[in-house]
Order: sequence, then C-alpha cells, then structure tokens
Amino acid sequence: MQDSTTGQAPDTAYTPTDRTVPTRSADRASYDRELVHAILDEGYVCHLGFVRDGAPVVLPTLYGRVGERLYVHGSTGSRPLRMTGRADAGLPVCLTVTHVDGLVLARSAFHHSVNYRSVVVHGVAHEVTDPEERRLALDALVDHVVPGRAADSRPANRKELAATAVIRLDLDEVSAKVRTGGAHDEPEDLTLPHWAGVLPLRKGYDTPVANADLAPGIGLPDYLAAR
Repeated sequence: MQDSTTGQAPDTAYTPTDRTVPTRSADRASYDRELVHAILDEGYVCHLGFVRDGAPVVLPTLYGRVGERLYVHGSTGSRPLRMTGRADAGLPVCLTVTHVDGLVLARSAFHHSVNYRSVVVHGVAHEVTDPEERRLALDALVDHVVPGRAADSRPANRKELAATAVIRLDLDEVSAKVRTGGAHDEPEDLTLPHWAGVLPLRKGYDTPVANADLAPGIGLPDYLAAR
C-alpha cells in the first residue's frame, strides 16, 4: 500500500529517536505504524505543544490524518498558526493524542493507574498554502469527526477560507505507548482486604438530536443511523 502523501510504500514501523524512546516503562512503547494510525484515527482531540515567548503552551484542538500527515486548523489570528508561516523553518511542536481505556485500582494507593493508548509526535509544523491541499485537509478534519460528513455539508466559502489557517505536521518522529492489564501490587499486599482490578471505560454514541430549526423532510443520514 502506498502513502498518499509521498506515493511510496511506508515501512511498517517508525524509526525510534532520542525523543521517542521513553525513559520510563520503555516496554510499553511501540513504533508500529498501523498501531499509531489506529490510535490517531480513533481520537477527536489532540494537544499541540510549542514554545511562545520562551514559555511552553499546550492547546487542545481537532485534527485529521491523511496518510503520513496530520492537519490542524484554526483562526488565521491564532498566534501559533501565524508562527508556522513566518518562515520556511516552520514551528517546532509536539502533538499528543491519548485514550483512557480503564481505571486500574490497586490494593495500594501507589500502584493505582490507568490503561491507556497514546501517541506522541515530534516535528516542525508548516502552514498549508496550496489550495488543493487546504481543501484536502479541511475535508479530512470534518470527516475525522464523522466519516462521510464532508460530502454532506456546505464547503467553506471564500470568506471562511480566508479566516481559516491550516498547519501540517508530518508523521516522522513518532511513538505510541500502551498500558493494558490489571494492577501490579507488591507481593506483601496481595492478602490485604481491598478490591483490586480494572474499571473499563466505554466510548460510544447516543441517539442523535436534530436541530430545532432543521428543514422539514430532512432525515437522519445513513452514516449517523449506522452508529
């Protein structure tokens, strides 16, 4: 299978770097490309970190993936998005996505934990200025929230496009980290009279609620009814 952004067949794993090899629980780290993509595709919100005026800033925002690229959008007045377009150098960033799958309850307070899947991406973000790539990115952002939605909504008009900035971050320096399983209590605590185990967490969809001003005759689209 080819990468749509480069036309080349990607390796099955990302190459570890000093920044993507964790110093703690390194056995939970993975560089498997399919795993990274699956974690990214299941999420909705990423956290985008960068340095502004010498201080760290982390912003939660929506994102979308197209092949080996992530796209993030925002207002053209947003400072981080303006910073990406100042020069060809772009803006060094760190982007993270995390899913919490379960609460791990141990016999001791110290060993309480969570089961999770996370991805960390290091790289340099660049402003997207090519009109075709911008359209591709904006469609990907909408379809990332609900697949099929981009084709079932009005595209951005000229005024809206002028107010929207899009940045691109290539998936190059990437790692995933996963924790599964139960509590890891100390041997001497195993006989304590406290319950231990995992409280699984579920993510799902409830019944869609139509807008009160929806035009008559518009039914629930198939891509929502199937959820």
